[in-house]
Amino acid sequence: MKEGIILGNPKFDITIQRLCHQLIENHNDFSNSVLIGLQPRGIYLAKRIQAQLQQLHPKKTINLGQLDVTFFRDDFRHRANPLVPNATQIDFIIENKKVILIDDVLFTGRTIRAGMDAMLAFGRPAKVELLVLIDRRYTRHLPIEPDYVGHSIDSISSEKVIVKWKETEGKDEVVLISENNLTNQKKQK
Repeated sequence: MKEGIILGNPKFDITIQRLCHQLIENHNDFSNSVLIGLQPRGIYLAKRIQAQLQQLHPKKTINLGQLDVTFFRDDFRHRANPLVPNATQIDFIIENKKVILIDDVLFTGRTIRAGMDAMLAFGRPAKVELLVLIDRRYTRHLPIEPDYVGHSIDSISSEKVIVKWKETEGKDEVVLISENNLTNQKKQK
């Protein structure tokens, strides 16, 4: 299987706009709702969502936090290399708030589970929802399903979904790469 583009521009931007409008339908002005992006890659989507929502509700403050789940993962001790955690930055209380956890790709569900565990250090939310840009259906290890999905794909475990962000890779794009293409890319480097 060759490298395939799942989302490119302008579809990438349209997908984020659609997700924002779905959030507005359920959260109105966000007076009792907060966004939390999961480190490391969910924060790019969370910042885009917040910026878009802020444009649609200019007089409201849309709270956005960044949550690192490194030491809450059930596999963090099974890694060969030492882990380097990312920054957690949540300067608001989530007690009795509606929390929208945001990540770029939902694969096994383990990162989301870790995020829910880590989030409890900041209070007990009234409700937790999940927003993902890409949902890799049929690959879950845990019974976790998103409430808001940018795009769903059916993929096999040997394939990799890579979300490229303007902020880090210079363009917005979601790519599906097969195991053979990943091996070839590593050899070329």
